[in-house]
Amino acid sequence: MQDLLRHPAFSGFAPLIMPRNERAVDDTMLIRDFGALLPYHTNVDPEVVVAGLNRMIDDETAGNTVFHDIYTAEQKRADPSLNETGLFFFRGKAGAPFAVIAAGGGFSYVGSVHEGFPYAAGINAEGLNAFVLRYRVSQGRAAAMGDLSAALAYIFRNAGQLGVSTENYSLWGSSAGARLAASMGSHGTAAFGGEPLPKPAAVVMAYTAHSDYAATEPPTFVVVGAHDGISPPAAMQRRVEALRKQGTPVEYRLYDDVGHGFGIGSGTSAAGWISEAARFWKKHALISAATTTSDSK
Repeated sequence: MQDLLRHPAFSGFAPLIMPRNERAVDDTMLIRDFGALLPYHTNVDPEVVVAGLNRMIDDETAGNTVFHDIYTAEQKRADPSLNETGLFFFRGKAGAPFAVIAAGGGFSYVGSVHEGFPYAAGINAEGLNAFVLRYRVSQGRAAAMGDLSAALAYIFRNAGQLGVSTENYSLWGSSAGARLAASMGSHGTAAFGGEPLPKPAAVVMAYTAHSDYAATEPPTFVVVGAHDGISPPAAMQRRVEALRKQGTPVEYRLYDDVGHGFGIGSGTSAAGWISEAARFWKKHALISAATTTSDSK
């Protein structure tokens, strides 16, 4: 773990890669044991974790800024908990739309190494841009929703410098993070204290029991595991049925051989779902077919 925490490419933000930056970590721990830090997650593949970290190292080495603060220094001085936040940027095709990804962790940690960075890399493979949100933990859903609102505002304000389009963006989340993505898709940024911004063109949700929905919803892509003991599939199925009843385009995937927190699903029947979800987003946002794998990093 010390190779991660002390790597020069991560200087200034290495603790925010960790699930809980406020908790001391044994730096002699092996990265292959990262799953021990993610109690609500399964199928934590060390190769997938390392690939996501190496991607960020490569970007930083090439001179591309990976980590972005979403709050000003003045805001952080007024509220030190905001130091726990930020965005990790995975570049796809310049000028392509972006996704914001919120990993899960029961609002007690953020599992970006398992279901944030790997998702972003998969989205890049479709020629699209992706940001992974590090939101505050141990302060409940309201603080995390505020961070997601702030992150969207930051991207919209700096879209030109970042090289992303603000048209047809999407929100992705897993477990607790899926609650954030879906709530924002339902109610919009202004409902959570942010400046009014357009709603997403699509929402992608993985293994959550979130049930709330609005009268109009963005097209929604849903994945769940049949053996999920934390967020049983029946809860998500009820929401899917309600959205379909009101005319929302929905694609729903139930995978037989996985439980909660399966991430990209490597080595399971869920493998490949990230690409499917990205193509669903493209389809419903009418994103140009020019955003192809060959155009991505």
